[in-house]
Amino acid sequence: MQQAQFKKIGAVMILSLACAFSAQAQDKKPNVVVIGTGGTIAGAGASGVNTAAYQSAVVPVDKIIAAVPEISKIANVRGEQIFQIGSESFNDERLIKLGKRVSELLKQNDVDGIVITHGTDTIEETAYFLNLVLKSDKPVVVVGSMRPGTALGADGALNLYDAVLVAGSKEAAGKGTLVVMNDEIHSGRDVTKSNTFKVETFRSPYGPLGYVVENKLSFYRLPARAHTTQTEFDIDKISSLPRVDIVYNYGNVSRTAYDAFVAAGAKAIIHDGTGNGSVAEQIVPVLQEVRSKGVQVIRASRTGSGVVIRNGEQPDDKFDWVVTDDQNAQKARILAELALTKTNDPKELQKIMWKY
Repeated sequence: MQQAQFKKIGAVMILSLACAFSAQAQDKKPNVVVIGTGGTIAGAGASGVNTAAYQSAVVPVDKIIAAVPEISKIANVRGEQIFQIGSESFNDERLIKLGKRVSELLKQNDVDGIVITHGTDTIEETAYFLNLVLKSDKPVVVVGSMRPGTALGADGALNLYDAVLVAGSKEAAGKGTLVVMNDEIHSGRDVTKSNTFKVETFRSPYGPLGYVVENKLSFYRLPARAHTTQTEFDIDKISSLPRVDIVYNYGNVSRTAYDAFVAAGAKAIIHDGTGNGSVAEQIVPVLQEVRSKGVQVIRASRTGSGVVIRNGEQPDDKFDWVVTDDQNAQKARILAELALTKTNDPKELQKIMWKY
């Protein structure tokens, strides 16, 4: 009888320990904050076949999270709405506000990772900005969707699930700001939107860093350029950004846009040139004049990929111009704004362009 009682007590203790371990395992789920900024992932259409005609930025972030109950199995998630806009309306002030809030959250011990829901139009610019200014190794993931949640074949729910999975993982730590879309994990430095409507629109010239498949993430390469904790840019010390504008080039381009941007107070102009950042014969003296007024001239290429070679198409040393390396014009603008908070020396600006 006594032996049976001991067995019973032992069974109860084992059951209690099992429950305790189960509760402990539950508590060990990563804590992920999802920051809502709007975009298509927060959009709604009139019918299920509206995949391109819809209203963006109408669904609050808490409802977006609630629509994917599977997320609760992989992380403890809470939402926070900072903006409710289409990403084409992002400006420098909003970038800084978002960056400072993300920085605050990353400093909290009860936050393991951040997900930012974002419109796809400028997701690459926000991701690159955060990749340069955040001072934490904790994962930060920017995510969006190409179709609103009301559409047949909506991609937002799985994208969000994958983003939370990545943001809560130890494997994603120390890799800079990431963009997770369409089962792929991209570096915020490299990724760009390449198509107006396809779900596979996001591409990196060197390929994704990894994939998310069947609840598992796998990395196959690492970012080569300095980011986050390795940069001289700190969002906590940035309150404003100098004005940098982009002039898109084409046949028959005139000086009108260059003059207007200089008059508006631009500190640098990204010359988004044809080919290898080419400069039309009528624009060469215009850019020399721009530079003579103290405005930086930075040559980029409208082709979408490849490297702009210094002293290749133009004598950059002679003209005191800068080249973007492999960055497209919109990302070069982000980097130039940050670089100009540190220096106005074109030689130093060139080093920064090559470094990041």
